[in-house]
Amino acid sequence: MTGIAADVRRTPPGPPRSATLGLLKKLAGDRLALMTSAATRYGDAVKMAIGPKTLYFFNHPDHAKHVLADNAANYHKGIGLVHARRALGDGLLTSEGELWRKQRRATQPAFQHKRIARQAGAVAESAGRLVDRLRAGVGGAPVNLMAEMTGLTLDVLGRTLLSEDLSEFEQVGHAFEAVQDQAMFEMVTMSAVPMWVPLPHQLRFRKARKELRRVVDELAARRVAHGNADGDDVLSRVMASVAEEPDPAFGTQRLHDELVTLMLAGHETTASTLGWTFHLLDRHPEVKERVRAEARAVLGDRMPVYEDLHGLRYTAMVVEEVMRLYPPVWILPRAAQADDEVGGYFVPRGADVLICPYTLHRHPAFWDRPDRFDPERFDPDVTHDRPRYAYIPFGAGPRFCVGNHLGMMEATFAIAMIARELDLRTVPGYEVVPEPMLSLRVRGGLPMTVHPVP
Repeated sequence: MTGIAADVRRTPPGPPRSATLGLLKKLAGDRLALMTSAATRYGDAVKMAIGPKTLYFFNHPDHAKHVLADNAANYHKGIGLVHARRALGDGLLTSEGELWRKQRRATQPAFQHKRIARQAGAVAESAGRLVDRLRAGVGGAPVNLMAEMTGLTLDVLGRTLLSEDLSEFEQVGHAFEAVQDQAMFEMVTMSAVPMWVPLPHQLRFRKARKELRRVVDELAARRVAHGNADGDDVLSRVMASVAEEPDPAFGTQRLHDELVTLMLAGHETTASTLGWTFHLLDRHPEVKERVRAEARAVLGDRMPVYEDLHGLRYTAMVVEEVMRLYPPVWILPRAAQADDEVGGYFVPRGADVLICPYTLHRHPAFWDRPDRFDPERFDPDVTHDRPRYAYIPFGAGPRFCVGNHLGMMEATFAIAMIARELDLRTVPGYEVVPEPMLSLRVRGGLPMTVHPVP
């Protein structure tokens, strides 16, 4: 909305400008604490001056609905993701306007429910291979579960969205980690450090970017050589879309940006959710036993099929509760394109606006004992009076995550198949710390030992 009268231009409360240095330290070192303390101290609307930026942080479901859905056209991708463009290019995470719409139209059909349902066998086979790898480690040294889950999700992504086996590209997982590190560095520093400065992580990023471009070029070349570039997967659809660009150089850049972004987003968020799931199951053995009992009752000793998702209802509830406590996308930054009003507070044109699923999912007004792990919150047979936008693990509005259905199936199958026959235990004394990067991952990996179950 524009032309807001001066007498209704209320400003949200927030820390004084003298607190800027402390806020900058938290932004660099403990971003979750920054958002949590702001919401706790100042309420559902907070104005924070951090360096050259003034951030408007809104933490109520009505605010999220307004910014992400009702008036989404007024809010483009904001602080952080704009700067991450230097690392990620113009993929679905960072692009805007007609380019974003073109990208969404090209890829969305590959995520339709019917097509994803046909991929259930491939997902189950990938999860089965993971179970075999974990079983081989029974009684041995701890495994880095985050590395294993990354391997799983990359395998699923390759088979379901690209119709390719990514296992031969051994460095792709490390390359994505370097890209994500660089994207977060760009976000925190607001792209103030030139890319040519030879910092260790920037050197790793340059190498990673070169490797990922090589992978994309190789996948595209194979598709053309095999004569099946008109398929219905993401790779074929993106290739067909970029082929329509009048400038071949721009088309090639689009191909790189879109596929690298889709591959990063398509595996990182689910891998993070799976890591947090097994950590929380280890801390709550009664939930773990119920997941195991459900898996054995529904699946027996066979591989899951798509129809089993209906029977694995408690397992899905566990996944939903994990994403409440540790939402894979923990922050949604936006930039106001015109003056607006959110929750009765004036938001000026150009303002940086933050919606934080991590704090929203723990809001005490909408969640009973919000820090407690309780999958029963998501029992579909129980009526809840929570607002729809109190829970947004996949975002909301036009930019709602297209891969949500595939991610839920992948997580549900993997959890059930692992829990059915293996017991994963966090190494005693290991401190599990959340690391808010592009996704909310476990800092430093997750060492777990593997044990058989009767």
